[in-house]
This record gives sequence, C-alpha cells and structure tokens, in this order.
Amino acid sequence: MVLNIFAFIFGAAIGSFLNVCIYRIPAKESIVKPLSQCPHCHHPIRFFDNIPIISFLILHTKCRDCGGEISWRYPLVELITAVLALLLFTRFGLTLDFLVFFIFTAVLIVITFIDIDHQIIPDVLSLPGIPIFFLAAIFIVKIPWLEALIGLLIGGGVLFTIAFVYEMITKREGMGGGDIKLLAMIGGFLGWKSLIFVLLFSSFAGAIVGVTAMIIKKQDTKYAVPFGPFLSAAAVAYIFWGDAFMRYLVLGY
Repeated sequence: MVLNIFAFIFGAAIGSFLNVCIYRIPAKESIVKPLSQCPHCHHPIRFFDNIPIISFLILHTKCRDCGGEISWRYPLVELITAVLALLLFTRFGLTLDFLVFFIFTAVLIVITFIDIDHQIIPDVLSLPGIPIFFLAAIFIVKIPWLEALIGLLIGGGVLFTIAFVYEMITKREGMGGGDIKLLAMIGGFLGWKSLIFVLLFSSFAGAIVGVTAMIIKKQDTKYAVPFGPFLSAAAVAYIFWGDAFMRYLVLGY
C-alpha cells in the first residue's frame, strides 16, 4: 500500500512537469528555465502552490497573485499521469520495465495534449523516441529485435500508405507526418503484433469522436480531428489489455 501511494504521488509530480512540457514545447521554449510561473502574470509559482492536484483545489482554480483562472487541464494531466503510474506499478512492480513503460506513457501524454491544442506532434518527441524506445524494447523489455524492427517499419509504413492514397484520391492531406512517426515509435516499442490492436482501437474511437464532433459543431467531412490522441490511448490500452486481445484473436478466448 505504501509503495502504491508513492507510485501515485510520483506520477502526479511527473504530471506537473508534463504540464510544463505541453505548454512550452510547441512554443520552442526551454522546459527547464524559468521555473513554473503563472501564464497570466508570469509570477513564479511558490512551492506550496505547486503541489500537484491539491494546490488547484486549495487555490479555488485561481492564481494567488493575479486571480487569473487556472486551467482544469493542469490537474487533469497530473491525475492521469498519477493513475497510469499506479496502474503500471501494479502491473510491473518496482522494475526497469515499470520505468521504461512509464516514460513511454508520459511521452504519449505530452503528445496527446499538444496534438489536441495545436494539431501537431513535435519531432523533438517522436524522432528521438523511435530509436530510444526501439532499443529499450530490445534490451530492457526483451521484445525480440525482429518483432520490434518489423513493428517500427510497418508502423510508419501503414499510415504513410494510407495518407498517400488518401491524398491521391481526395487531393488534400488527411494525415500528418507526425502520426506516421508516432505509430513507428509505438510499433518499435510494443512490437508489430500491437499494431493490430492499436489501429483497430484508434480508428474505431477516432471515427466515433470525429463523427460526433462534426454533428455537434455542424461541420462537413473536412473537419480535422487530431489522430495522435487516439493512437496514444490505443498504445496505453494495449499495455494493459493487449495480451488478452491477442489470445482472443488467435485462440478465440
């Protein structure tokens, strides 16, 4: 129980740092300096006002100095990261596997919220992530190197082919290069078998959300819905339910 609580607190603290990354990476600002500050008045945030989740509630969603509204996004990211850290710790225990999967998940969280806000997946995350997680899969997670390599190549190749064919038919871009690199990173880390689940899950969820958003916003089929969050959610889901899915797919139970 003590270790579970620690894992949750650890995840929440990292989630606070992820908020900085989500805010600063698209602006090409340093994620190290300056220290956390109010986005409205730019006053440095006191250490006791920077306690993940709790400070948001204590301050009643407002900056102590200027009274500016604090976005619900900050505690949400902290809570998501904390819950995933706890779930990963429950699954892997205090191991290198836990650390690697947690870092992978943290990168996906940053990618998700940046893609939602700006409809981009920064190369600074996906390009280094491809070789780093590929090597981590082989040497730490112990996925066979060929399975990881095929996952990397197919992951990037499948979306590239879909994007190429779609653009040829419709004469407009339907999928950005960031999604292609992201799926290559996912395939290289989780292996080629994961791509079956990831593509099915993300496509189904993306279609439902996309159609719903078009109906609500009264947009036509050209309305753009970022696909990165669905790929990321599918990758995280595979970590927990992928084995059961593959058993059902192959054995029927």
